[in-house]
Formats: sequence, structure tokens, C-alpha cells
Amino acid sequence: MQFEYKARGRGGEALTGVIEAPSKEAVATQLTTQGVTPIQILAKSGVPTEKSSVLERFRKRPPNIDDLIFLSRQMYALMKAGVPMLRSIGGLAESARNERLREVLQKIRDDLESGRTLSASLARHPRVFSSLYVSIMQVGETTGQMDDAFLQMARYLEQEKHTRARIRQAMRYPVIVLGAISIAIVIINLMVIPAFAQMFANARLELPWATKLLLAVSAFFVNYWPHMLVGLFGGIWLLRRYLRTARGAYRWDRLKLRLPIIGPIVLRSILARFSRAFAISFKAGVPLVAALTTVSNAVDNHFVGDKVRSMRNGIERGDSLTRTAAATGLFTTVILQMLSVGEETGSVDAMLLEAADFYEREVDYDLKYLSDALEPILIAGVGVMVLILALGVFLPMWDMAQIARSGR
Repeated sequence: MQFEYKARGRGGEALTGVIEAPSKEAVATQLTTQGVTPIQILAKSGVPTEKSSVLERFRKRPPNIDDLIFLSRQMYALMKAGVPMLRSIGGLAESARNERLREVLQKIRDDLESGRTLSASLARHPRVFSSLYVSIMQVGETTGQMDDAFLQMARYLEQEKHTRARIRQAMRYPVIVLGAISIAIVIINLMVIPAFAQMFANARLELPWATKLLLAVSAFFVNYWPHMLVGLFGGIWLLRRYLRTARGAYRWDRLKLRLPIIGPIVLRSILARFSRAFAISFKAGVPLVAALTTVSNAVDNHFVGDKVRSMRNGIERGDSLTRTAAATGLFTTVILQMLSVGEETGSVDAMLLEAADFYEREVDYDLKYLSDALEPILIAGVGVMVLILALGVFLPMWDMAQIARSGR
């Protein structure tokens, strides 16, 4: 890797140049050995071709949850062993598997060298480190327990990964079935029904309603499929743009919670995330109002986040945590009772962890039987489609057979 440097020589003269080295530290060491005092060292940026730019974007994809778990676990081990922070970050920057994470860690190391704290350095990369991550690190810096802060985040992220994996696993079967049905509908309307349409037109029969419906839908597909394709991609593009807006994201997050069957599972999953994140923040010593502000961004749902912020406003007015939680309408009676006991005994964090475990068990149970709940609906939908297709195709063919027999 090439670096451009500005330095001062032994006589104070200004020097500039380019050096190839694995890191900025290596450049600084090389210049110092030569008796040159480095002033500025910057990675040299070339002009990438279109192909290399695409490859570069692929290599620099954002770090996923596995990368953050691995980072947190490694930092916990290094902090526990007493390795200095700067050396730990530098070592992980050189060994990181994700290119984007490697660059971020290198920038964090540079920030630490310039005197910034770790939490302030992490906060400069909000697309990689969440506000919850930054807050826990800030508390770790205040209490001097950085190893425990990294351990808490590693456990939290591992639980989050487990929950996401269970949801993806449960949704895989319905998504595959719906995708197969959609493909079958397109093929039938573009290729199968038109062949029967010509045969029915030549027979000049009075067609039943099911056949007329099939022919009308097929004719629409055949005549307007380019428009439908453009409309589909255009609609997806517009929908994605709308969902990026604050209003669109809020409405979509609220709609997800109101979906039949799936909505309650999504809500319980979000509340489990809220309870665990809030418990970690509260246990780490984050002030209550600041913890609610942080967790409102960590729940990854704008609607629930707005409810959490309303809890913060209620606490600022002097209400209790249990009363503000009850006012949101999100929590069950059991959880509210656990919060009330936690406030009375001074063990809110322990009660919140119990609530998180409760919600996660509920989510696991619901996900285990989600396929069983959706299967009758999918089977009924497929059955209706097959019935209409059978009536639309076979009834006219039956009439044609009757006409052929009577003609003989």
C-alpha cells in the first residue's frame, strides 16, 4: 500500500514523497529511522476503473453481525489479558477479515493516537457501531471495565444473531411457496391459457365464468406484460424510496406489527431486543433517560422507538418506569408486574433480563409453529387457484366432448 507523506528533514527543510508500506506506523518508523520527522501521512488514492470500483465496493461491504461478534470477543480477550487498547485495535485492524471493518479500525486507531476516547472514535462510524455499542463502551471507559463492556456486547449480539436466524428459518418455507406460486401464475397465464384460448374460440361455445376469468387475466398478461414488468420494478423503486423517509419507515414498522400471525411474533422479538438492550445499559450504569434514548434507536423499529421515547418523556416528568411502560400499550401484564417488582427491589436490570428471556422463549415457541399456522392458509390459496383453473379449463372441454358425441 502506498502512502504520501509530508515531513521535515534534519535541517528543517520541507520534504514530500511516496512510500510503500503495510501501515502508517511502518511509514513513520521508516522516516524516523532516516532522521526525518513526519508531519502528515496519508494513504495514496488512485483513480479506479469501473471494474475495479465494483470489485472494491464488493470487498468493502459493511461488516455483518458475525464480524462485530468476532471483534467484541477478541477485544474482550485482549482487554482481559491486559493488552493496551491501542495495540489491541491495531492488531485487529491488520487481521480483520472484512475490508470495511479493517479501514474503520485503522481510523479508530488513528483517533486514539490523536487523543480521542474509544467511545468517541466509535461514534464517528454510526453505520458500523450502533448507539448502544457506543454507550456501553462509554460506560466501560467511565468504570474502567472495558473487558466487561465488550463481553456484554458480544453476548447481546450473539443473542440477536440467534433470534434473526430463527426468524429467517421460519419464513423460508412460506417465501419459497409464495415464490413458486407466483412463477406458476406467470407461466400459466403467458403460455398455457393462450393455447386453450385459441381452441375455445374455434369451438364457439358459451364459456362459463371461470373460463372467462382465466381468459381475461391471461389476455391482460399477454398484452401488458412489459408494462406490468416496468410497473413492478418502478413500484419497488418508489416503495424503497418511500420507506427511506421518516414517515414511510414509521408507517411500515407500525404495519409490520399489525400483520396477522406474523405481527405478534415481530412485536415480541422487538420487545425482547428492547428488554435485553435496556437491561445491559441499566446494569452498565447508563442513566435511565440516556438508556431509553439509546435503546429507542437499538430496537430497529421506528414505531416502537417512538413509544420508548415517550417512556423517556414520562420519566422526565417524574412518572415511574412501570407507569410509563404501561402507557405505551406494548407490554403484557406479566412484564409490567416484573418491572414493578424490579423498581421496588432495586433490581430492574435482573427483571428486564427475565423479561427478555420470557419474550425470547415466546418467540421460539411461535416460530416453531409458524409453518404449521401458515400451511393451511397456503394450501387453501393453492386449492382455490387449482379449482378455478380446473373449472375454467375442463368445463369447456367437457362441453366440447358432449358436442362431439352428439354430432356423431
